[in-house]
Amino acid sequence: MEQETKELRRVGLKVTHPRMRILQIFDEEGVQHLTAEDVYKKLLAHQEDIGLATVYRVLTQFEAAGIIVKHNFEGGQAVYELDRGKHHDHMIDVDSGKVIEFVSEEIERLQREIAARHGYVIEDHSLVLYVRPKPGSRKG
Repeated sequence: MEQETKELRRVGLKVTHPRMRILQIFDEEGVQHLTAEDVYKKLLAHQEDIGLATVYRVLTQFEAAGIIVKHNFEGGQAVYELDRGKHHDHMIDVDSGKVIEFVSEEIERLQREIAARHGYVIEDHSLVLYVRPKPGSRKG
């Protein structure tokens, strides 16, 4: 709880119950991507009296403050994750909607090389692979 309080104060947000609880939900989940509705359902499961509109408002404030990152993957709802400051890319299982994070130094190197070959330096990028389990595999 003390860490969440420090984080909110660091970015200039008042420490309020809804902000604290929403931040705790993301901390509890670890590396996971949640929709606003997922956060709301978790609050309801803990008998929290925090409305969906408040969840959206807090998530927007957290995104503006750099606490969380919002992703708008094709064909799905916006999902949010804590901004842990480490770059990673994503795979989206097109059948289940599951979001899988991965890091590949080889892909990062290739992207830098391709940009340099064209006379550019990468400022930022986002890589999303839309995937389906191989036939016969039981990924989930």
